[in-house]
Amino acid sequence: MPAVTIENPLTLPRVAAPAGARTRPVLTVNTAPSGFEGEGFPVRRAFAGIAYRHLDPFIMMDQMGEVEYAPGEPKGTPWHPHRGFETVTYLLDGTFVHRDSHGGGGVINDGDTQWMTAGSGLLHIEAPPESLVMSGGLFHGLQLWVNLPKSDKMMAPRYQDIGGGRVKLLTSADGGALLRLIAGDIDGHQGPGVTHTPITMIHVTVSPGAEVTLPWRADFNGLAYALAGRGTAGAEGRPFHMGQAVVFGEGDALTIRADESQESRSPNFEVVLLGGLPIREPMMHYGPFVMNTHAELAQAFEDFQAGRLGTIPADAL
Repeated sequence: MPAVTIENPLTLPRVAAPAGARTRPVLTVNTAPSGFEGEGFPVRRAFAGIAYRHLDPFIMMDQMGEVEYAPGEPKGTPWHPHRGFETVTYLLDGTFVHRDSHGGGGVINDGDTQWMTAGSGLLHIEAPPESLVMSGGLFHGLQLWVNLPKSDKMMAPRYQDIGGGRVKLLTSADGGALLRLIAGDIDGHQGPGVTHTPITMIHVTVSPGAEVTLPWRADFNGLAYALAGRGTAGAEGRPFHMGQAVVFGEGDALTIRADESQESRSPNFEVVLLGGLPIREPMMHYGPFVMNTHAELAQAFEDFQAGRLGTIPADAL
C-alpha cells in the first residue's frame, strides 16, 4: 500500500486551504471493532459507535483486511441482495471479482474502485478470483455504504468501474502529502466517481512529520479513518492511529498531520477522508436494505423473497 502513487508529488497540482479558513475541530475519535463478513474475511467496522447524525449520508464502512492469506484461504461473499443505497469498494492490495444480476461486474486490482448503485435492487457477489484462492496473497481494501435520498432509492441499478489510473492525483502545498481524489471535488479538481448523493472521497498518504490542510465544503460533514500509521487531526492535534475514525465539527478546512515516527511496515500515515451533504431523511437499515420506513424495509424483503430483485445468472449457478 498504496498501489497508485507517483515518484515526485511536486509535479502534481497543489491543493491548500485559503488563508483565514476555519479549521474543523475534532469532536470524537472512535476505535473500530473487529469482526468477520461474508464467508469469513476479517473486517474493522470503521464507523461503529458513531451517531448517524455525524455520518449522514454515509451508513457504514468496513476496512477489509489487511490480511496475508495462505493458499486456499481467500474468501468473499455469497450472492446477496441490496436496495436503496450505493456500495463503494476501494482495493489497496489484492484482487476482487464483482458480478451482479443487473449485468454489472468486473475485476478490481490494486488501487481500483468499483461503485455499485443498488437503487431499486439487485443481487451481487464479491469474491477473490480462483487464481488468488490457489496462490494466497495480501488482501486489503475498504467498502463504504452511501445512502440515497428517497427520490433516488428506486432508481435503476448502475455499476462504475474506476481503474486506479483514472484517480485524480494531487498534492499538498509543500508536497508532503499525496492525495488520490476518488469522488467529488476539492479546490476545483474533480474525481472520477459519479455520485448521486454529493460526497468527497480521498485517500491521503502523509509523509512522516508532514501536515496537510485541505479546503472542505462547509455544508459537508467531515470524517477521517486511518488505514495505517499514526498522526493527529485538527488544529488541536488530536492523536489517532490505524483503525480509528475521526469525526470533525464545523468549518471549511480539514487538517491531518503525520507523526515523525511511523511503523516499519507502514512508512507513511494512510488516511481516508470523507465528506458528504447530509440527506436529513429517516434512515431505516436492515441487513442489505436501506430505506426510509419500516414498511419499505418489509417490502424490500418481500420483493427479495419473491425474486423481484433479480436472479443469479445461469452461468454462475
